[in-house]
Amino acid sequence: MTPVLVLGGPNLGRLGSREPEVYGHLDHAELTERCRVVGEALGLSVEVRQTDDEAELVGWLHAAADAGTPVVLNPAAFTHYSYALRDACAQLTAPLVEVHLTNPAAREAFRHTSVIAGVATGTVAGFGALSYDLALRAVAGLLPA
Repeated sequence: MTPVLVLGGPNLGRLGSREPEVYGHLDHAELTERCRVVGEALGLSVEVRQTDDEAELVGWLHAAADAGTPVVLNPAAFTHYSYALRDACAQLTAPLVEVHLTNPAAREAFRHTSVIAGVATGTVAGFGALSYDLALRAVAGLLPA
């Protein structure tokens, strides 16, 4: 099975209790399990990590770059302004799929810009937890046979 990192940025650990009318009722533990199950069905060994710390997230991306590990990344608020995160993502050689539970383009104007999108293989957004399923399917489809 191919290892894949599913990385989440700030406040994603609060899923289920943070604005459920926006982000849904699925909590982070349930999202983690969903990603593992979907990944396994696709032949992927999924490890899910979440942090509110930008430096920790950058470190995880550096390790993924060094190992050639594919990444599904929900940068959360870092999406819109973290050039450090963008530069770390640019070092990845394996697929990078940016993922969002909501559609940033349909939300507040400050959420419309992603500094990550330009270095990502692709972006999946707006489908709730299904966005993660689709992102993992994309990674699986991009891997060499």
